[in-house]
Amino acid sequence: MKDWTEWAKENTDPKKAKEKPQALDDIKVLDLSYGSYAGLFASSLLSEMGAEVVRVEPPEGDIAREMTPEAMKIKGTGLAYLIEGRNKYHVTADIRKARGLEIIEELIPKFDVLIETFPPKYLEKLGLGREKIEALNPWIIHCAINNFGQEGPMVEGDEVPETLDYDVIAQAFGGFAWTVGLPEDYTEFPEHTRVPTRMGNWMGWYCGGAMAAFSIMTALLYRDLTGEGQFIDISPAEALMALNNYAFHLYHLTGQVINRVANFEPAAYAYNYVQAKDGLVFLAGYADPNWQALCSIIGRDDLVEKYPTLKERTNPKNFVPMTTEIEKFTKQKTREEILKIWLEYKGPGVTVAGEILKPDETMEIDHWYERGSLVKFKDRDYGDLTLQGLPAKMSESPPNLKWACRPVGADNKFIYNKYLGFDSEVLKKLEKEKVI
Repeated sequence: MKDWTEWAKENTDPKKAKEKPQALDDIKVLDLSYGSYAGLFASSLLSEMGAEVVRVEPPEGDIAREMTPEAMKIKGTGLAYLIEGRNKYHVTADIRKARGLEIIEELIPKFDVLIETFPPKYLEKLGLGREKIEALNPWIIHCAINNFGQEGPMVEGDEVPETLDYDVIAQAFGGFAWTVGLPEDYTEFPEHTRVPTRMGNWMGWYCGGAMAAFSIMTALLYRDLTGEGQFIDISPAEALMALNNYAFHLYHLTGQVINRVANFEPAAYAYNYVQAKDGLVFLAGYADPNWQALCSIIGRDDLVEKYPTLKERTNPKNFVPMTTEIEKFTKQKTREEILKIWLEYKGPGVTVAGEILKPDETMEIDHWYERGSLVKFKDRDYGDLTLQGLPAKMSESPPNLKWACRPVGADNKFIYNKYLGFDSEVLKKLEKEKVI
């Protein structure tokens, strides 16, 4: 009989995903998102689970293709879009033109899910409001994603700004940016560095996209039970708020606002990064016996006496002094030496240490490639790529990375012929009119 590790490795191997069925292989998704990685990420997740996703861009391409560091592109496409264009067919249609909007109206009855990220009422102004969409397809699941949602005081009135749905707005309004960065009383740092700081990635977009995909999946289950489609209103800012653990509750109960705490965790210490001789390591040992274990390892039992309980250790005034004392030990050791010392500890209590890796160091670890978390991929359009793989490992209906991004309009001929019967002459006419 195989042990658990062998069984799990064999039955959840990402390399075998193509041999297995996928849970959404009969679901069709029309992705009209524009300039928003929330919509793109939502359709990426659905596509990985087997849905056929058709991405609709304007003829000049989605502005999201331009969002890339140092204007770096591969064949006209930015690095972020190379990832979030995966597994999708790409077509073009200018919905600002009557014929382009008609094409979308002809497609809607043939799809199960519609994703869009336009400002509230934008589609309605074009003549494709919710009632029209329901009339075209009563069973469709229509997911609209916008930072402030589709209704409420911030989007009421007829003059809703038709601006892009920026991630940084979700971070700011969701309450996250205020808690990220250096505290104001760290006067040894320049003043311009002691300000609310956006998270390093597009967390608002990606959190909103994940919530959208989850909601769409539950709506698909509901439709199976009832035969009814539905409308889904997703706000990335609200999605971030849902992850803001205790910050709102603390204010509600005490009136206290959690301010920026750098790398410290207001609810636990030790639970932070410290300096080693060759970089940073993470240390955790916040419960009393585990704090005692950490102090024992570094030979500082006096710190147990000085900071004996969580009440003392989670006092923000103590964060820097405690860390300074711990770093008297860790700064004399390399990251590898610290990990070895922690692994060799056999005394009472449990304490954890881990390296803080730079992206290049993460990409050198074979473990991620073996598990399919990172994939070396040869794409027909963009050549050799290394892409993030699929975090979910499933034994029966696993996700699958089929291909990377497509160029703008690469699938016009295939998709428009498959769904609408357009032949080459029709496509040429539409291209000449700049509808597609």
